[in-house]
Amino acid sequence: MMGRREERQGQFFYAFDLAKVVPPDHLVRQIDNALDLSRVHKELAPYYSHTGRPSIDPVLMIRMLIVGYVFAIRSERRLCSEVQVNLAYRWFCKLGIEDKLPDHSVFCRARHERFRESDALRRVFEGVVAMCIAAGLVGGEAFSIDASLIQADVDKTKRAPGDQPIAWPKAEEASRAVREYLAALDSARSDGESDGGDGDGSSSGGRESKPPKQVSLTDPQAAWVAKKGMYPFFAYDANYLIDNKVGIIVDAEGTRANRIEEIAITQTMVDRVAQRFDLRPHRLAADTAYGAVRLLKWLEDRKITPHVPVWDKSARPDGTFSRADFTFNPERNVYVCPGGAELTSTGNIDQGHILYYKASKNDCSICSLKAKCTTSVARKVTRDVNEDVRDRVRALANTEAFRQSRRERKKVEMRFAHMKRILRLDRLRLRGLSGVRDEVLLTGTAQNLTRLVKFLCRAPPPVATGCPAQALRLALVPMVDAAAPSMRERHKRTAKTHGRAPLANATEFCNRICR
Repeated sequence: MMGRREERQGQFFYAFDLAKVVPPDHLVRQIDNALDLSRVHKELAPYYSHTGRPSIDPVLMIRMLIVGYVFAIRSERRLCSEVQVNLAYRWFCKLGIEDKLPDHSVFCRARHERFRESDALRRVFEGVVAMCIAAGLVGGEAFSIDASLIQADVDKTKRAPGDQPIAWPKAEEASRAVREYLAALDSARSDGESDGGDGDGSSSGGRESKPPKQVSLTDPQAAWVAKKGMYPFFAYDANYLIDNKVGIIVDAEGTRANRIEEIAITQTMVDRVAQRFDLRPHRLAADTAYGAVRLLKWLEDRKITPHVPVWDKSARPDGTFSRADFTFNPERNVYVCPGGAELTSTGNIDQGHILYYKASKNDCSICSLKAKCTTSVARKVTRDVNEDVRDRVRALANTEAFRQSRRERKKVEMRFAHMKRILRLDRLRLRGLSGVRDEVLLTGTAQNLTRLVKFLCRAPPPVATGCPAQALRLALVPMVDAAAPSMRERHKRTAKTHGRAPLANATEFCNRICR
C-alpha cells in the first residue's frame, strides 16, 4: 500500500543536538579532532583594542576559511551562504542553529589588517605542520622543492609595456594591489640608495635588472609569463617545500613568477623550517630550474646533498665544440682543447662569478679543428668560480639515492595537482603579493589537514582470520615430518613414475595436498 506523509501542525518545541547530526566519519569532525586553535586569541590579543564593541571571533573566521579551502568554496560570500545552511559546517565553526554568521566583508578587513600584521595564517599553518611531525608523518631526512604557476586575477588586456613610464593614480585613489606595488618600489629604491647603489639588485651579479615586458594595471606585482605552446598570461608562483615521507608540506610561500625568486625563497624556506621545527634534511630534490650554482653551493655549505640537475647552458646548438669537449686540469688551472692546445685565465672575475679561459691566437690559427671550434680569432671558454660544486653535483646523478629522490619528488607534483584540480586554485582570487601568500598558506593548511586526518583516522588493518586450508597445512606438517621413511620413499617412487619432481620438504608436500 502506498504511504502518504501526513500534514500536521508545525511543532513548537524541538529537542535538537547539532553534534548528533554530523556523522562520526565526516571530514569536518576528523579535522576538528586534529585542529588546535587555542593559541589564536593569545597571539592576536595585541592587535585588538581593550575597549569598544567586541569584534567577530577570529577563531570563527579562521575556521570558516579552513572550511572554504578544504571544500573548494572560493568565494567568501558563497562561504557564508554555505555555512548558513550546512549543519556540518556550522558544527565545525562552533555555531548553533540560531547563531548569526558574520558578514563576508569582515574577512577582507581581518585579512588585510590583524591577520597580516600578526602573521596569524602562518602560525595556523605551522601549528598543523607541528601536529604532522608529532604524528610521525614527517621524516625530516629528504625534502623536495618546486613551484607552480597560478594565474593572477587580472584582465591581461589591461596592461602596459614595462619599459615605458606609467602614470599610476594617487595612493588614496589606487587599489590595494597598486598601493602595495608602489610601496614595494619605494622600499626597493630606498634599499638601493642605502647600499650605495642604484637599486638594481646586487643579487644578480652586478648586472642591471631588466624591466618587465608587460605590467598589469590591475595587479602590477603579477609577472607576465610567456612560454612556448601557451598563451601569455599574468601569474604568481606557489612554492612548496615538502617532506618526502608522505608528502606533508613543511613550508609554503607565494612569490612572483620568477626563477630568481624561486631560488631565493628556497633558501628562506629551508632556513625557516630549520628554525621553527629543527628539521635539517640530508638531501633536497628539485628540477633543473633550481640547479643554479649559488643554490647548489648554499646547500653544500649546510651539509644538504642537492639532488638537482645542474643548470648548464654551455652546449652549442650549431654543432661546434661546447665546454664539455674541453678538459680542465685543476692542478695547472688550464683547459685543454680537443686539439691539445691550452686555454689559460688571467684570474679576473667577471660579474662576481665568471672566469674566462682563452686560447693563444697562434694555436688557433694553425689548428685543423678550428672550423668545428670557433669563428673568432681565438676560442674562449667560461668557468664558474664554483664549478667544482657543479662537478660534484653532476656526479651524484648516477647514484641510486639521486634516482630515489627523483621518484619521491613526484609527491610535490601531486600536491600541486590536488591544489588545482580538487581545491580549484588554478586562478587566484586575491590580488597583490600579500593576497597570494595568504591563499597559498591557507591551501597548504587545508592539504596538510586532510593528509593528517587521513592517516590518523585510518581504519585498523583487519585481523587475519584462520583459514581452514591453512589450519590443515599447519596440522599436517608435523605429521609428515614424523612419518615413516617408507612413506617418503613411496612418494619419491610415485613422483618418478609419473615424471614429476619429488617435493623437497614436508611443507611443499602439505601445500600440494591442501590445494
